[in-house]
Amino acid sequence: MKNPIKVYCVSLGCPKNRVDVETMLGCVAGGVEVVAAPESADVVVINTCSFIAPAVEESVRTIVETAEAIRDLSPRPKLAVTGCLPARYGEELRRELPEVDIWGLPTELDVLPDRLARAVRGGGGGGEPPHGQRLISTPPGYAYVKIAEGCNHACAYCTIPSIRGRLASREAGEIVREARELLYRGVSELVLVAQDLTAYGRDLGMKHGLRRLAESLLGLSGLARLRLLYLYPSGIDEEFARFLGSAGPPLVPSFDIPFQHVHPDVLAAMRRPRSAPPAAILERVRRHIPDAAIRTTFITGFPGETPRRFQALCDFVAASRLHNVGVFPFSPEEGTRAATLPGRVSRKEALRRRETLMAIQAEISAEILSGYVGRTMPVLVDAPHPEWPGLFVGRTWFQAPEVDGVTYVSGPGAAPGRMVTAEIVESKNYDLVALADG
Repeated sequence: MKNPIKVYCVSLGCPKNRVDVETMLGCVAGGVEVVAAPESADVVVINTCSFIAPAVEESVRTIVETAEAIRDLSPRPKLAVTGCLPARYGEELRRELPEVDIWGLPTELDVLPDRLARAVRGGGGGGEPPHGQRLISTPPGYAYVKIAEGCNHACAYCTIPSIRGRLASREAGEIVREARELLYRGVSELVLVAQDLTAYGRDLGMKHGLRRLAESLLGLSGLARLRLLYLYPSGIDEEFARFLGSAGPPLVPSFDIPFQHVHPDVLAAMRRPRSAPPAAILERVRRHIPDAAIRTTFITGFPGETPRRFQALCDFVAASRLHNVGVFPFSPEEGTRAATLPGRVSRKEALRRRETLMAIQAEISAEILSGYVGRTMPVLVDAPHPEWPGLFVGRTWFQAPEVDGVTYVSGPGAAPGRMVTAEIVESKNYDLVALADG
């Protein structure tokens, strides 16, 4: 690699966003060297999220603080802002943040590498032609594989279609080639991501697109885990649930199914894709995969969520015994239908309901995890613990990266990227403690 560009990168938001910046940096002519601090960089890249108001605030705050931190450096690194924030607030941002040197949209991944190279080197991009090998910024054992962009659903609260556009599935052959390359580079867990995995291939005229893609990945050499995130309830029909139950390893029986709510009136107001009731979806999955670990997300305080409708949500969580639950207070986003709906619940009440729901789930999670104490299972080690030498952070099969709890593991053989067999010796509300047996 000749004269690589030194890059300090911050990627905010979802794994799909992370894949974008990894792809972009991997295609910079001459290559890049990722550095640990802005003052060591030729260019600082902030890859932003703007899904909801708190994400917008975090993105803007990060840009402003970073610009201030590098302002007096000599030479000052170029500042690049990419991702969903400029896609949603492009012209306004350019006026308000003149200190940003380079702007990039999610739709410009093919031209952004050259734009970065030109900004740093001047003139043409120079160096070698883009090599196209995706930079991996996750721990060594796993990587995300984005199989589609955009979304065709019209959920009332969601800004994604206006930011990312309509569903655009990648060709299956291209996905398989990328998966092979990642496995060749030492990754052992592939995590498939998209706004809705179950919609994969519909825009290409494919039937059973996700199932066919998964089948083509499951036999790849070196694959220890294939994980599916973001399975919309509307896409989990009887046939697909049967496939999930019959596929077997390395497909992990741990699924993210974003229900968002359970009361039919709230779901109708949300304009969620038509599906069987959440309880029926759970029953369908568990009938085919009795030991499935299910995670989901809910929104509290959506317009029209009366106390009785919220109680239905609480009752569902208490009865369903889900492994992991994420809860977000409703955020009325500009330009969405939900922002104009009557029956608004106060922000304070939405937050209170979130805490209530999370308290119910904390007890359930603690009970579920306590049942693993004394059992031996594989743990994929991600990274050293930042404070305790000899202790590592890893994940069992039912712990998805970045969104679920973790397993703290120590003992012979524990090292980043390794799959170790470990005995679970302690459980907490959301995390486990394990001892590797060598």
